[in-house]
Amino acid sequence: MSPTIDVKVPATTAGAPLGLGWRMWVPCVGMALCSWLSFVDRQVLAVLSPTILRETGLSAQDYGNVVFFFFIAYTLANPLWGSLLDFVGLRIGMLVAVGLWSAASMSHAWMTGFVGFAFARGLLGLGEGATFPGGLRTAVESLPSNRRARGIATSFSGGTIGAIVTPLIVVPIGLRYGWRTAFLLTGVLGLLWIIIWAIIARPPYLPKVEHRPKKMSWPNPLERRFWALVFSYSLPAIAPGPILTIIPLYLSRGLGVSQANLAGILWMPPLAWGLGYFLWGWAADRFAADNPRPIGMFLLLAVFALAFGATTWTTSVMLAILLISWGAFIGGGFQMVALKVGSYAYPREQAAMMSGIASGSWSLVNAVLSPNIGRLFDQQRWAEAFWLIALCPLAGVLVWAWLSRRQAGQRIA
Repeated sequence: MSPTIDVKVPATTAGAPLGLGWRMWVPCVGMALCSWLSFVDRQVLAVLSPTILRETGLSAQDYGNVVFFFFIAYTLANPLWGSLLDFVGLRIGMLVAVGLWSAASMSHAWMTGFVGFAFARGLLGLGEGATFPGGLRTAVESLPSNRRARGIATSFSGGTIGAIVTPLIVVPIGLRYGWRTAFLLTGVLGLLWIIIWAIIARPPYLPKVEHRPKKMSWPNPLERRFWALVFSYSLPAIAPGPILTIIPLYLSRGLGVSQANLAGILWMPPLAWGLGYFLWGWAADRFAADNPRPIGMFLLLAVFALAFGATTWTTSVMLAILLISWGAFIGGGFQMVALKVGSYAYPREQAAMMSGIASGSWSLVNAVLSPNIGRLFDQQRWAEAFWLIALCPLAGVLVWAWLSRRQAGQRIA
């Protein structure tokens, strides 16, 4: 078993001084805009899915299979980008990644069937795999150790804001100008972010890294810490994935919510997801500080996650969206606690790789679940789909508890 490593380090990054005052937060704000963009790009298809499926003739299972290609590519891309960003640096790496996925997002506008959407979705997932490894790496490079948890939450929070505003912006555009125009707009937003990042991804905002690794580090699946990280994150934090991609079909088909009315409620789950980042991140720092195995917090979250399975017990749209939002809130909590635990197992120089392992495994679970949830939705087996998602956290926590049982108390300063 690989030893765990204390992440408390001096306020320098490979010999380069950190920015002072507000400047140190600029890179994390830039990455918040990046995660905002990534979720806008991936959510356009989800929020307009009722219209797109009707016009293209795709079934819910076809849609689930299209989402599968995104998550498979995203699964492979997360650890790949994690290693690449640790090696080539944030400035160049993120410019390439955002350029790739912006082109992929725009390409949806010219697709007419399953093969085209699957190709575009896969390319989008390949580029967006840099989002979370880049956000975590940015917090590590630009902030002192006592502010990094807030930096990570800031970098990641843009994604939830993107998911909130996407239905509010995209649905009116899609209804007035057509869904293809909405995808073209995402390319313009990507270009704007590239310009912003080219300006701020340098001193005095992002410190210059004086000593880069001479070779790339790759995840080692033969290590116990690898699987402990995978099971602490992938299954426990799963709910936001299907909530943001395929659950809108339940609201439309199962509860009869129209495409226009979806815009008025789809902002609630991602808002709850973002609140989960900050509240549970604070709780982990407050009640599980310096604890590489906070099993009590994991079990508490797993019990709370079971409420998501009860969503189909009600025909009230508002109560259903509240239960769905609760699932996203708990999912955000699992993400923050799992990454905190993972930071004890991986050194600071492998921060992006660690995040890539976590996000990639989460994406793989989504890839497996999406076609099956789509099939259950086509058969109107709503309850089975929701309980499948609700029980994943408990299963993941139990496996993590077994894998991590030898880690308690083993830390190297």
